[in-house]
Amino acid sequence: MTGEVPPLRRDRPRLPAAERRHQIMEITSRLIAERGFWGMSMQDVADRCGLTVPGVLRHFGSKTGLLTAVLAHRDLEDARSLRAHLGVSEDQVPDEWSDAGPVGVDLRQLCSATIRRNARQPEFVRLFVVLEAESLTPSHPAHAYFVKRQQQAVAAFTALAKDHTDQPDVLAGHIVAMMDGLQIQWLHDPEGIDLVRRWEAAAEVLFGGPAPTARP
Repeated sequence: MTGEVPPLRRDRPRLPAAERRHQIMEITSRLIAERGFWGMSMQDVADRCGLTVPGVLRHFGSKTGLLTAVLAHRDLEDARSLRAHLGVSEDQVPDEWSDAGPVGVDLRQLCSATIRRNARQPEFVRLFVVLEAESLTPSHPAHAYFVKRQQQAVAAFTALAKDHTDQPDVLAGHIVAMMDGLQIQWLHDPEGIDLVRRWEAAAEVLFGGPAPTARP
């Protein structure tokens, strides 16, 4: 044995275009979570997919186009997952919330469902944490996306917080800060921190007591 690394095989079976796009986006998500957008190269993506760089670009046009597609894909998947956790329809929780917040959903219920969803997908929470930190630089291609994303979250929480406090914007800001902070702590110590339990304890402080018990 020579100890040499065998050449990467690029003769994998051809996939339908939709399946190939999905594969590329999933692999890109993992790479960004590991290395950040700036630390990931298109060659990294191509190697993981068993493609050439032109083969990847054929589907997304550019590295920025790939990032945009990954974020849109995650938004769709997260919205579907959140609806499942809430047990509501697409009309109640659309892919992009309006400033009025999701219809027929209580704020505390929404926060709990969001945390329970995120606790089951640490790799994608890491993706967003890494990208959000990188995108603080205005030149980052995801800068505008994360500015809008935070504005939408705060607006939706503010609308729903009106039933809980006379300072809904303050409560909304505290919720976003608490969620973000707890998730970062959890990512640092996923074995030692129960994200859902930490959130429920924090929610008692934010909402002034335990969650109401559902009537039988």
